Amino acid sequence: MLKKKNRVDRKTIDKIFKEGRFINGENNLVFKFIFNKNSRIPTVSFVAPKGVCKSAVKRNILRRRGYAVLEKYLKDLPNDISGVFIFGKKSLKLFAGRKHKNYNPNTHLEYEIKNILSKIN
Repeated sequence: MLKKKNRVDRKTIDKIFKEGRFINGENNLVFKFIFNKNSRIPTVSFVAPKGVCKSAVKRNILRRRGYAVLEKYLKDLPNDISGVFIFGKKSLKLFAGRKHKNYNPNTHLEYEIKNILSKIN
């Protein structure tokens, strides 16, 4: 889990949704962001809307997995960025299932996040 200082607050999230630019991932993950000149550290959050799943437990699984993966790549982000990763409707099937021989959702989510972050720089 990311530290509180590295997560976006509600006011900034509203500003991101109004003014932000976005980058689409390959599979149901969108990164919406702004460059915040007042910020000295990168702040990023994950949003799993109710359209993904009605169950809060499953939406929290998605968010926690996202934070766990992003923690590795936080130092690669520009210092003045504030952004939100938004999960799409098929994200539950792609990123929240249990891993087995043929498919690991954590690896798939990590690939998706790396791909999006490479487009920022």
